[in-house]
Amino acid sequence: MQGDHSSLTPEPNTASAMKLLLTAAALAFTLSAHATNWPQWRGPSLDGTSPEKDLPLHWSAEKGVKWKTPLPAFSGATPAIWGDSIFVTSPDANKNLLLLCLKKSDGSIRWQKPLAEGDINKGKGNMASPSPVTDGKTVWVLFGTGDLVALDFQGHILWRRSLAADYGKFAIMWIYGSSPLLYEGRLYVQVLQRSPAPEDYPGLGGAGGERESYLLALDPQTGKSLWKQVRKTTAVIESMESYATPVPHKVGGKTQILVLGGDCLTGHDSATGKELWRGYGVNPKSGQFMRIVPSPVSAGELAIVCGPKKEAMLAFRTDLTGDITESGLVWKFDEKRTPDVCTPVYANGRLYALDGDSHTLTCFHAKTGEKIWQGEVPERGTVIRASPTLADGRLYIVNERGSAHVVDATADEFKILATNVLPDENVRGSIAVSDGCLFIRGAQYLYCIGK
Repeated sequence: MQGDHSSLTPEPNTASAMKLLLTAAALAFTLSAHATNWPQWRGPSLDGTSPEKDLPLHWSAEKGVKWKTPLPAFSGATPAIWGDSIFVTSPDANKNLLLLCLKKSDGSIRWQKPLAEGDINKGKGNMASPSPVTDGKTVWVLFGTGDLVALDFQGHILWRRSLAADYGKFAIMWIYGSSPLLYEGRLYVQVLQRSPAPEDYPGLGGAGGERESYLLALDPQTGKSLWKQVRKTTAVIESMESYATPVPHKVGGKTQILVLGGDCLTGHDSATGKELWRGYGVNPKSGQFMRIVPSPVSAGELAIVCGPKKEAMLAFRTDLTGDITESGLVWKFDEKRTPDVCTPVYANGRLYALDGDSHTLTCFHAKTGEKIWQGEVPERGTVIRASPTLADGRLYIVNERGSAHVVDATADEFKILATNVLPDENVRGSIAVSDGCLFIRGAQYLYCIGK
């Protein structure tokens, strides 16, 4: 029997059936791979990228908009998408804070639920700035009020808690904007804030006093705290504050959580919260008003950060312990055209960093910091606050007035492929990608852009 394979050779009808099954399986795999979810702020890979292909290149208000759905009010949050459900945060006219669930296929609103009260606006921010997070069964949403809520896909509340009641109201000048991170069975929340808390900060209502900055890990099923790691800094006043989101980072087969704020980047054990290492120099001027906005970037074995207000971009080794300010610094880019708000994108060994004020986009070799190309995105009298999204070999960049530029991410020179305009204002959320479409959260509408 050793050389007899006759029993493995199917009869003609069986062979046809197997071929059909294999074809169906391949088609199902292709469709599944195409319809990628966008489960949290920086997408399925937590780095601002999507593996989807055949995405739209050109659109306008009259062409390429599959649907647009009016929203109650503005928010800078990015939608979370899973299957045919889209989750969007928003205030309403009565200052309630809502979570909406929309049907991806046509944009109709399945349900909307008020989850907190007391929206406040300051500048262009409000209490609905953090992006929601989902795993396909549950959706978690955090507001600047400190209200953290878990719901199922039918809108039923599974659990809720008030981080403000437990640990104090958030002391953030321009309103709390970090998004939760769901990773490897834990929900992480970063709160880097000013202490003592000024009584006139938004939402404090006179509740000043001492505050701790911290990284919190919760059980996503119950909302119970697993651990709370106090995160100290030598920064002062507003420079203690950070709007960054924690980022997972793999090194040596172990997961670290990157936390950026004050004058330093820290790496934490994902299981315990213990600080493993710390790199200073992110905010060398240590000014009183040098808050951090962009999140750190996990780039292979390196962690890359952008300093505030045109300060340098730094790349650190993450396999060390203790103070790695000098021993861990791999490269430094200090040409002033660095991101003050927009989080860079890392993909295929390249780092793409966008300065939304000067509209300058720079492509680097991530390992060395060597500049590959640099160019200016044309603007019409506005700035860019949304972080770039990379998909289909392209960078999708949207400015505050709804103009979206598509840049070739594979070329060895700066090349704009298209410029598209939507008549919306105050677009600050990053573009989400799912099922061959782009989703743009404007001040007035949620847009679905598709072919």
